[in-house]
Amino acid sequence: MRLLLDAHISGPRIAKALREAGHEVRAADEERELDGWADEELLALAAEEERVMVSFDIKDFPGIARRWAEAGHPHAGLAIVVGIDHGEFGTILRVLESLFEEHADPGAWSECTYFVSRGVGP
Repeated sequence: MRLLLDAHISGPRIAKALREAGHEVRAADEERELDGWADEELLALAAEEERVMVSFDIKDFPGIARRWAEAGHPHAGLAIVVGIDHGEFGTILRVLESLFEEHADPGAWSECTYFVSRGVGP
């Protein structure tokens, strides 16, 4: 799976483990040029590169995805992690891997938003 992790998802921990699992990952906190980018800019980059955007940002990304859908502006997918502390790396990896296994076809992610949480399937 091609992924873009927003700045609140640990590149050194989460991105590294996802890469080791075979995913192609960019992480905003690992790339200085992405520092300070707005959420909508990050989602646009993910869409341009056909990457699923992964975020903790329950406040902003659902609204952005809704506005994009209403405007007919596609994205390559959005996974929003909810109810898990940013430092619970093992749990974050487990729920993301479960989501990516259940929805393994990258093409099926187009314009879809998934909310994932502890102990709850995608």
